[in-house]
Amino acid sequence: MGSGVIYREITVKSALTRVQGMPFAWSLNPYYGCERACVYCYARDYHARRGRDTGAGFDREIDVKINFPELLTQELRRIRKRETVALGTATDPYQQCEGRYRITRRTLEALVASPLPVIVITKGSMVVRDIDLLARLDVKVCVSIGTVSAELARTSEPHASPPNARLEAVRRLVSAGIDAGVLAAPILPGLSDSEESLDAVASAAAKSGATFFSTRPLKLDPSVKPHYFAFLSENFPALLPSTETRFAERVNPERIYTDALEERARRARSRYHFEERPFRRPEPTTPSQMRLAI
Repeated sequence: MGSGVIYREITVKSALTRVQGMPFAWSLNPYYGCERACVYCYARDYHARRGRDTGAGFDREIDVKINFPELLTQELRRIRKRETVALGTATDPYQQCEGRYRITRRTLEALVASPLPVIVITKGSMVVRDIDLLARLDVKVCVSIGTVSAELARTSEPHASPPNARLEAVRRLVSAGIDAGVLAAPILPGLSDSEESLDAVASAAAKSGATFFSTRPLKLDPSVKPHYFAFLSENFPALLPSTETRFAERVNPERIYTDALEERARRARSRYHFEERPFRRPEPTTPSQMRLAI
């Protein structure tokens, strides 16, 4: 597990969180905080809403929900069986401490026992540990890879698995018959939003056998901006003024930018072969829809 990280074992009153206005009905987050320490993470804003520190308090103080799988087992008896569940919307379910606590694995065991369509979102190669359970679920695994640049990944998401390790995880998941692809998220203005950068990620995804490739633009809530701007100031100071201007009075980039980004992503996607699979049950949710929701 991460050096110098504090882990607090806590109990919670619920596992499933009802979601409105998203392409999934429920979210599951086995941990509060995330050791990945991604400078752009939108989930820091959730910490702010709880009155928690959005800096080191987010990525160096992790709350482990030790009763999470047992609660989930009880709650699954009361929800409709065709509603989609997303695992990892506000924390990485395969961050380093999962190796010790195995909360995510036990969560998947509960879902297998009472199956629902499931979306798993992670930057961790540890996901392959649970291939045996994922193969029994109606699941889409979204491996988040916004860049294939090892250096950009190291500075912007310092404790995530390297891009090549995540791509290998995609290959192993697909080889096991699991619907797995690349969610290139978030795309960073001036760093990973060029045609060449998007094409490199799409090409690597296709070579790994990914069944889908989708993108999501950067989103900067007020409590996230200081961390991202500090990252730019230290590593890419020339980009700081334009980024501050772009997000001065907004959380999301302007529409003209996101439309152009999506068009570049569409062109990259068209150059390679992706065969996205539907859920086994009739479901409207797709990773392409997800890029606008998470």
